[in-house]
Amino acid sequence: MANTPQAKKRIRRNTARTIVNKNRVSRIRTLVKKVENAIAAGDKDAAATALKAAQPEMARGVAKGVLHKNTVARKYSRLTKSVNQLA
Repeated sequence: MANTPQAKKRIRRNTARTIVNKNRVSRIRTLVKKVENAIAAGDKDAAATALKAAQPEMARGVAKGVLHKNTVARKYSRLTKSVNQLA
């Protein structure tokens, strides 16, 4: 159990940041799913629009340290490739 005031504050801070980070990851996953659903439906315009919405959110996740940059680069690359393959 935390004894020092600093340790108690860290516990409070970590709890608050965990909520923010989980919300950020959830929002990114939702945006990625929208892109994937549009790709599955074969709608190139909707997929491209959804990808443009997901791209900055994914980059923000990397900047905030929530996601690893290589993970986001891989996902972004695969999504872009899939959108471009739609006819």
